[in-house]
Amino acid sequence: MTEKLQKVLANQGLGSRREMERWIDDGRVSVDGAVAKLGDRVDGTANIRVDGHLLSRQTEQPVCRVLMYNKPEGELCSRHDPEGRDTVFDRLPAIRLGRWITVGRLDMNTSGLLLFTNDGELANRLMHPKCEVEREYAVRVFGEVTGKTISTLKKGVQLEDGEAKFLTVSGTPTPQTGEDESMNRWYNVTLKEGRNREVRRLWESQGVQVSRLIRVKYGPIELQKRLPQGAWVELELSDVNALRKHVQLADETQTMVNVNQQGKLDHVRLSRMRRSVKKHKVRKQQGLKQRTARPAKRK
Repeated sequence: MTEKLQKVLANQGLGSRREMERWIDDGRVSVDGAVAKLGDRVDGTANIRVDGHLLSRQTEQPVCRVLMYNKPEGELCSRHDPEGRDTVFDRLPAIRLGRWITVGRLDMNTSGLLLFTNDGELANRLMHPKCEVEREYAVRVFGEVTGKTISTLKKGVQLEDGEAKFLTVSGTPTPQTGEDESMNRWYNVTLKEGRNREVRRLWESQGVQVSRLIRVKYGPIELQKRLPQGAWVELELSDVNALRKHVQLADETQTMVNVNQQGKLDHVRLSRMRRSVKKHKVRKQQGLKQRTARPAKRK
């Protein structure tokens, strides 16, 4: 039996199917000595290399795991940054099989809920437009928002990459009194896709600037209000299966979550998380100081 190459790579935990398609398109993958192309299918005997390195296929089926991360502003959704800036991968726990895959992305100036999984198929379905997984954001805007503005945003706006709209917009229009027109106001919006900076661009199309943007929900999973920024928590089996059911995948039967910690973000655990986040920041700052203090090499 053969499978699509990008699916095989994703199932090995190398990344989402979309990311694997980009790797194939960039010529980073070969099959049996020939550069792979999109549409290739492989069987269990195929010799697959990524960037010249032979892929050792895992025969052990890893447990589907999902992390909830409260992303702070200023972090990048990339694995490495040549400028040494903070990334969302910096503090994630080590994983024995595969690697962590981001479910969608948040731009540098957006905070809030970011999901990670080691299951490439789950990540692909949660991000794929055809699955129409709903995302919810809390957004603070600066400028006048009228009833017509909200109606237009829900009806649809033509952006440079196609039409976009919010499914719902919760919040009240700017009062029509000169005093309040320039005030920041909060709204909650939902949409079923994740194009680049889509929430910001929709508001900007109406002459309104976004001053804060926080993702608070992805599909059935809501950001835990007590989870500190920069901290993560692993989802319980019931929440993992809620996500899997949402995109028509079979239930997972195992979990790596300690049964004594399920559903608990008590004072002790929260304090430990905050200390860990603080220690990471201190180490990062010390590392930056050491790099900048190094004398320049003689030519």
